[in-house]
Amino acid sequence: MNLPTTTESIPQDNRILVKGVIIGLLVLLLLIPTFFVTGVIEEREDRQRQAVQEVSAKWAGRQNLTGPMLVLPFMQTVSTDSSGRTKKVKQLAYFLPSDLAVATRIRPQQRSRGIFKVMLYESQNDLSGRFDSLDLEQLNINPAAVLWQEAFVQFSLSDPKGLNEELAMQWGGRSITFSAAGQDATGGSRMVAPLKISALSDLKQVSFSGRIHLNGSESMYLTPVGRSTTFTVQSAWPHPSFTGAILPQQTAVSDSGFSATWKSMAHKRSFPQQWVGNGFSTEVPMSNPQLEAVIETAAGGDSYNLGRDAFGVDLFIPVNDYQKTMRSIKYAVLFIVLTFTAFFLVETAHKRSVHPFQYALIGIALVLFFLLLLSFSEYIGFNWAYAIAALATVSLIAWFMRGLLGSGKLSTLLTVVLVLLYSYVFTILQLQDYSLILGSIGLFLSLAVVMRYSRKFQW
Repeated sequence: MNLPTTTESIPQDNRILVKGVIIGLLVLLLLIPTFFVTGVIEEREDRQRQAVQEVSAKWAGRQNLTGPMLVLPFMQTVSTDSSGRTKKVKQLAYFLPSDLAVATRIRPQQRSRGIFKVMLYESQNDLSGRFDSLDLEQLNINPAAVLWQEAFVQFSLSDPKGLNEELAMQWGGRSITFSAAGQDATGGSRMVAPLKISALSDLKQVSFSGRIHLNGSESMYLTPVGRSTTFTVQSAWPHPSFTGAILPQQTAVSDSGFSATWKSMAHKRSFPQQWVGNGFSTEVPMSNPQLEAVIETAAGGDSYNLGRDAFGVDLFIPVNDYQKTMRSIKYAVLFIVLTFTAFFLVETAHKRSVHPFQYALIGIALVLFFLLLLSFSEYIGFNWAYAIAALATVSLIAWFMRGLLGSGKLSTLLTVVLVLLYSYVFTILQLQDYSLILGSIGLFLSLAVVMRYSRKFQW
């Protein structure tokens, strides 16, 4: 049964114009449910992030390896009263290695939390390097004021839960073992090993080496504490994203995995080779955008964010279905406007009548496409979900329009228009780098077609 149109009582000359205005208002009203669908996408994406956080909290989070750093406690005179007595406080002097080489092998593990995927890994980090003679004079430190028996070596880790075994290394021909020593200004874990040396001569041309087995999730970083730092990473994961302060000088990526090599010199960093004081952090800013303010508040005075110069690799899952679905819903207006325009041109050119309520039903079907896309993509991936949701939507609208127009030819024509529209948007979503130019050309051609067929109408 055909519904009576709201334009039957309007003079023929103005009926098309009034119908166009009503359809335009419907387009605006249909944008409201698209905002609700956008909220659902954001909620599901947030649940995915929570799943990643829950698994990472039990396994280990993003890792940034910082060290080794040589730390010398010393007594510093800070004031002298009127009677000539001096007040001394203990300070810490930090010295970084001259050379540092780290070779990392990452074994990826893709886990699931319900329907959500989480990227975990195990890493084996072989490191070696050396410390040259220390220049205490540059820091205005009197060797006699140094507490040599309290000297220690420090490593910093983002998440100590990732340590699979005791942290130990060879230092100048002997073995030293690290233990937990609290956190830095922003929560990084400090691991220290006492040296128990007696003089500056014990620290001349000291070589070190060791192996660290470390669990983590999503990302592996290294802070370039060496005056010359070389970082080599190998993994069987085929989808790396190289990130951080600098990009690797050499990369090789294939379906069987990747390898990358970074080379960093001291002049590329924002922190010095040696300093006095404990005002520094090792957290990578990308995981905490407000890090700088936190460090300044926690440390006070001069501070260094060593993590800001870290670099490494993200082991990302290449298809982020939520991001693609969010991108697709940005084309909701395009779907609705072009579909309504095609229907409007067909019904006007062939003197058929479609009620605004029926336009609204078609618009709701177009909006439900995005909800179907989101629901299926969580289980079968974005591409197959898009195909199923598009097929279901086009079939429903084609069946509905065949009954309304009473013409197989016209419903077939509109079905072809819908198939072309969904194929066009899918192509834009796949070709992300060329989406702007492709979208602009498509809109221009669509406008040209509308202008071509609208010339026949007497508005």
